[in-house]
Amino acid sequence: MAGLSLQCGDCGVLLKSIEEAQEHSELTSHSNFAESTEAVLNLVCSTCRKPCRSKTESDLHTKRTGHTDFVDKTLETANPISLELPKPSVDSDGVAGASISNMETEEMVAPEVDKNLLGELEAMGFPINRGTRALHYTGEVTRSNASLEAAVNWIVEHENDTDIDEIPMVPVNSKPESRKPSLTPEEMKIKAQELRERARKKKEEEEKRMEREKEKERIRAGKELLEAKRIEEDNERKRIIALRKAEKEEEKRAREKIRQKVEEDKAERRRKLGLPPEDPTVSRPAAVPVVEEKKTFLPIKPVTKVEKMREWLRALKQNHKDDDAKVKRAFQTLLTYVGNVAKNPDEEKFRKIRLTNQSFQDRVGSMKGGVEFLEVLGFEKIEGGEFMFLSRDKVDMVVLNSAGSELNSAIINPFFGVL
Repeated sequence: MAGLSLQCGDCGVLLKSIEEAQEHSELTSHSNFAESTEAVLNLVCSTCRKPCRSKTESDLHTKRTGHTDFVDKTLETANPISLELPKPSVDSDGVAGASISNMETEEMVAPEVDKNLLGELEAMGFPINRGTRALHYTGEVTRSNASLEAAVNWIVEHENDTDIDEIPMVPVNSKPESRKPSLTPEEMKIKAQELRERARKKKEEEEKRMEREKEKERIRAGKELLEAKRIEEDNERKRIIALRKAEKEEEKRAREKIRQKVEEDKAERRRKLGLPPEDPTVSRPAAVPVVEEKKTFLPIKPVTKVEKMREWLRALKQNHKDDDAKVKRAFQTLLTYVGNVAKNPDEEKFRKIRLTNQSFQDRVGSMKGGVEFLEVLGFEKIEGGEFMFLSRDKVDMVVLNSAGSELNSAIINPFFGVL
């Protein structure tokens, strides 16, 4: 396949012609070029008609402007590359024609730009070459080199271009466009300050917008959590109501069975005594109403280990409410004991605590509720009360995890044990 471009072996950039390769070599001193079958892309933005030479350029353009629709005209412009410079045409009289390229007939120089604006861009931190390129190209668009804002915007939009710091070349005899009067140094400073202030405000607005989005997300998550909790409570109420109804139905059926059994026994006794069956039409004396004691059918749940642990932790905090630091240290020490047993249930050293240890007494033993909390976990006093020991068969990971959760809540919740 014929070569469609030239690729620089030093930086990898694709060039459309030998003229571009020569210009690239003069600007960068690169001299290693080779033919490539890959054509230089020609992606044209459908919105603003900006051409992009690569996928990277089109992605950057999309990121800056939001334009996503590009027309690929690469195949329309891709032609086999010529490795020879164009030669001047000669007419029948042997005189060179007027088709000599501008590259061969005219000397190329750096464009003239407004020195004051260039100095202002340099003061703002932009390199001279970059500022010259920006002023030149924005001058072509606006027909004026006196647009500092347009130059700054151009630099921001093209900051990732490979040739951003290369000075463009123009014919030496080209006439500069009519320029607008340049700004005074004071006006340029004011303009630069306005640009900086505008950029700062834009950044603040973006940060505020992101903060609002985060706040909306937090509110949405909170609403979903509350809704899930409400649904769970509704389901629990429905379950309790259904349980009560089932208990009442069962009690009603039981009373009916007892009544039928009593009637059957009464009829059997009358039959054995030779009495006629009882006439159901005969009125019976009204029975004295028996006031039944109001009963509740809600199951009474036994006190669980978790509730016992929580009560001892509350008692510990309330008994020493004037010393929050000491209470928090006790909670953290208990959490360490629980964590060691949970991580190493087979290690006896983590399941045995010396009660006479001064450090233990200072942190836990001297505070009512600490030792009792360990006893709920399954620790028992041995060897005359010198040690507390948790046997391996009494290690319950569910209880240990619940204990860790209760201790963590007691540490981080400032209102734990207050109410």
